[in-house]
Amino acid sequence: MSKLYFRYGAMNSGKSTNLLQVAHNYEERGMKAIIIKPMTDTKGGELLVSRLGVTRKADYLVRKDDNIYDIVEKWIKSNGELHCLLVDEVQFLKAYHIDQLFLIACQLDIPVICYGLRTDFRMEGFEGSTRLLLIAHSIEELKTICKCGKKAMLNGRKINGKFVFEGEQVAIENVGNVEYEALCPKCYFKYRAETSRR
Repeated sequence: MSKLYFRYGAMNSGKSTNLLQVAHNYEERGMKAIIIKPMTDTKGGELLVSRLGVTRKADYLVRKDDNIYDIVEKWIKSNGELHCLLVDEVQFLKAYHIDQLFLIACQLDIPVICYGLRTDFRMEGFEGSTRLLLIAHSIEELKTICKCGKKAMLNGRKINGKFVFEGEQVAIENVGNVEYEALCPKCYFKYRAETSRR
């Protein structure tokens, strides 16, 4: 039986780069991997965008009402064997999408490797990530560092260059002067305390 994998990390931990490398590894061996991402992730449009500058068109953009299991079954009927399903920005998927990915691994025997954030800028879980933490066969952290040099675990949101700790859960980077920075817990709480004194 294949497995459902969740590889998470703070911003700039190399998630999309890792995904693109995995796709390349499969294809270099003559195997087929398809890449999907939620339509919610408007950064890059249909492209997966790595911070290293590497891009690739997603094979499918998942809408809220899509059944990923059905999409994969139809793809196999049209194209033949599928060796791996790769999911970028998985945190934006719904819990029922994650259950569909689990079924793909268990019933269609296709490895499903998901990449995304575990928590948002308020340290709250995303629906897709929360479900993955409950049912994924394998959970792996991709690590990065804070600007202070310590391990970054959290994501700071900046608007117009200033940290904010309130707002909607989803705000796409580089849209409306939004940017993100990976932070260690110490720096996260330092910036949050400074923001509350403004």
